[in-house]
Amino acid sequence: MATGEYLRYVALGDSQTEGLGDGDDTVGLRGFADRFAEHLTAANPGLQYANLAVRGRLAGQVRAEQLGPALALRPDLATVVAGVYDVLRPRFDAAQVVGHLEAMFAELTAAGVHVATVTFPDLSRLVPLARPVGPRVHELNTRIRAAAARHGVAVAETARPAIVTDPRLWTEDRLHASSLGHERIAAALAQAVGLPGSDDSWTLPLPPADTPVGRSAVTAVTAVAAELRWVAAFLGPWLGRRLRGRSSGDGRTAKRPDLAPLVKA
Repeated sequence: MATGEYLRYVALGDSQTEGLGDGDDTVGLRGFADRFAEHLTAANPGLQYANLAVRGRLAGQVRAEQLGPALALRPDLATVVAGVYDVLRPRFDAAQVVGHLEAMFAELTAAGVHVATVTFPDLSRLVPLARPVGPRVHELNTRIRAAAARHGVAVAETARPAIVTDPRLWTEDRLHASSLGHERIAAALAQAVGLPGSDDSWTLPLPPADTPVGRSAVTAVTAVAAELRWVAAFLGPWLGRRLRGRSSGDGRTAKRPDLAPLVKA
């Protein structure tokens, strides 16, 4: 398909695709998929967009719950982004996770859909306590690249640029992108699918952060304190939901289940 001729875009995935970290449930979530749809709409004002993502979903759940509805919408472009929640589970099987992703790649591309996906930053570079998951993320990304190559899927390499470890691209939970982070992911996808005017400027570093006069450098003690606060505020509640068999997405449905023009807020 020629660049800029996308008419029907459908996003599949979990909380990142839903837009957590970019807005909230009161004012509404935006997220990289909405922002990518804006890029697409700029190239083709007639674009129709649906977002089937639901927070907390594992790759297998995305496949089981979202692939059928996505195919029924007959998109010409889809993004498939899932696997991070699988990485965090005790029993992680990279081959199985990417097997679900590849099945989605295969069915969508067989239906004539142009598909795009992303690679994931190493969580241990953002959360020191998550160091054990580093090898998992590396294996997941390696398998995603191989599966994407087999099916002609475009890959936005959001794992590699140094900018992805800038804390300003992440929310306080360090698992979801901030508004700025979602903006960069959208720009990476625009470049991956070759939209007019897209380039690699999303990889450029941000201006230096302002540092209040007199503030000392972060010490080992303050760094440890910050990690403990993160455990109490975010990791603890997440583990609690896992032990109760609960998910942040329980009872939730897709925010844009049907194709419609994107209305920019």
